[in-house]
Order: sequence, then structure tokens, then C-alpha cells
Amino acid sequence: MPELPEVETTRRGIEPHVVGRRVVSVIVRQASLRWPVEAALPKVAAGQAVLRARRRAKYLLLDLETHTLMVHLGMSGSLRVMPAGAPTLFHDHVDIVLDDGNCLRYNDPRRFGSLHLLSSDEHPLLSNLGPEPLSAEFDGAWLYHRARGRRAAVKQFIMDGHVVVGVGNIYANEALFMAGIHPARAAGRISLERYRRLAEAIKVLLLAAIEQGGTTLRDFVGGDGKPGYFAQQLRVYGRAQLACRQCAGILREIRQGNRSSVYCSNCQR
Repeated sequence: MPELPEVETTRRGIEPHVVGRRVVSVIVRQASLRWPVEAALPKVAAGQAVLRARRRAKYLLLDLETHTLMVHLGMSGSLRVMPAGAPTLFHDHVDIVLDDGNCLRYNDPRRFGSLHLLSSDEHPLLSNLGPEPLSAEFDGAWLYHRARGRRAAVKQFIMDGHVVVGVGNIYANEALFMAGIHPARAAGRISLERYRRLAEAIKVLLLAAIEQGGTTLRDFVGGDGKPGYFAQQLRVYGRAQLACRQCAGILREIRQGNRSSVYCSNCQR
């Protein structure tokens, strides 16, 4: 599933091609995504200029003159800028045709993504979200205070979008390793100092991944059609039973919330 760096990479990739352009039409070939594409979308969006491309958590937000188009990439979605007349593929579900002859094409083989037409940022998917992990609001003190009294495992705690947005499975694994924290340790039993290291690790990893184009996943390519390269630097995720790059011990794997957690029992406590 595309995580925050992949979504931010996509935003940066499409931004110079869509902001300032006017929507000529919206072509919906397949409306049955995770939530049905609203029938009013083509009519409302046509003729409006794209004022801004932004991101909240893992949602892309294209601000039009009167509405906002919110896109969630789901597990396998992607957005590409290409000539409006380019041949379509089987999973090319929506085209946002622009006034320069290009289009923003939404492709989603698994159809777990979605497109929503918003009249404001007040939407159930955007409500009660935690702070952005790269914002000043997010730090070790925030995590420490939110964790008080919590028995849930720290990995599940930092993946909770009400605590902090956009820390998905890959980066949770990597950040916990960098901070030296065992993924199964109870969130409420971690010190302020260790949470400071964890918050810093999250920021460092996400920034590095964004700068290098996201993490290479089977279904993900960037907004410019190029794959990300951060996977080359992963230290634990996807490396179960291999040697730890820090101590040479064998990395172990457990399941937490139906997700894989890979860790080093020597380096993480």
C-alpha cells in the first residue's frame, strides 16, 4: 500500500503539471471503486481551475475554485500525467482532462482507492486525524503524553492515524529499529526520552524516503512514472531471517494486527 512518502512523491510529481490548469472534463470509466465515484463529479469539476495540490495524511487534495477533489490511492492506485489521447489500459478508471491537452489519469488494479468531491475539508475520512509526522506539532512529548495508560503495542500505537498520520507498516518497522524499541512493547511503558528518539526516527525516515522518491513496492510508481528507490535502504522490513545490518544477529518476524513486524532482538528492547 502506498504510504505517506509515496503519496507525497506523487503530489510533488503532479503539482507542476496540474496547478494553474483548468479542468476541461472528467471521464469516469469505472465508478465502482472502494466508494462509488459521485455522479456529480464530472459536471462540478468541468471548467474549474486547479488552485493547489496538497496532502493530508495519505489523501491527495486538489483544490478547485469551489470544491476539492480528494484522492486516496488505496493499495494499488496511481496518478499519472499524460496526453489526454494516450491509449488507456484496462485499469485506467478516471481521466481528469486539462486545458493543455494533458490529463491526470487514475489507475487502480485492485480498486481499493477512491475519489471524493468535497465542498470543504470536513469529511469523515479527514476528521479526528492526528498531526502530520513532519510538522512541529509532532514530537516525542506528543507521543509520550498520548501513550499514557495504553497497553497496546507501540507499533500499533504509532500506526494509529488518531495519534499521528501516515506512519504505515514499512516506516513503523524501520523507525522502531532506528530507535531501538521492540515493536511489541506496551506503548504506555516507554520513557519520554525513548519517544523522543522514536519521533526523530520517524521524521528522518519519512524525509529521506520523500527525497528519494518513496519506497519501491510492487504496485507503486511515482507521479512522473519512475519508481522510488528507498527500499534499497530498508534495514528490517522484508528482511526476516536475514542478518541484522547493525549487529549481525538474525532478524525475527511476528504478526501484529495482521501485519508483519520484523525486528532485531539484540538491538530492540
